[in-house]
Amino acid sequence: MQLVVARIGRAHGIKGEVTVEVRTDEPELRLAPGAVLATDPASAGPLTIETGRVHSGRLLLRFEGVRDRTAAEALRNTLLIAEVDPEELPEGEDEYYDHQLVDLDVVTADGAEVGRITEISHLPTQDLFIVERPDGSEVMIPFVEEIVAEIDLEEQKAVITPPPGLIDDRAEIASTRDES
Repeated sequence: MQLVVARIGRAHGIKGEVTVEVRTDEPELRLAPGAVLATDPASAGPLTIETGRVHSGRLLLRFEGVRDRTAAEALRNTLLIAEVDPEELPEGEDEYYDHQLVDLDVVTADGAEVGRITEISHLPTQDLFIVERPDGSEVMIPFVEEIVAEIDLEEQKAVITPPPGLIDDRAEIASTRDES
């Protein structure tokens, strides 16, 4: 099975290094020197990581055969894809691969059906479940422990405790003004 592990950003310097937006919780495993990664678009790869280092909080990679800024810049926005055994599970107890979460049914703690996870959106601050509702509309649910109470892979469901207004129109308006 293939997992997107990073997106190549802009070139860094003149010797072929690129910044990468990491999309894996295991960069030391997936983005290590010697790793051979498929790409999207496929015409850009496969790419073999030659070196990696952290600079100012950003991961910089250099690939075999990419020796200058022009070649590095040509890789911008390319997705890096690792081949992963489908039976392999993340190291952490409360960690999941996207393929484990996509297609889970989403229900509230009281059992009300919300929809089905169609996609996981990885944002800089948090991940979001993109959930298709039974009526075809979509709702975004932050994948944070305050909202996602349980992931049950055996039952193929995610149990959520959404705040008012997240999945319905029952938003509570808080006011600090006294009613006069």
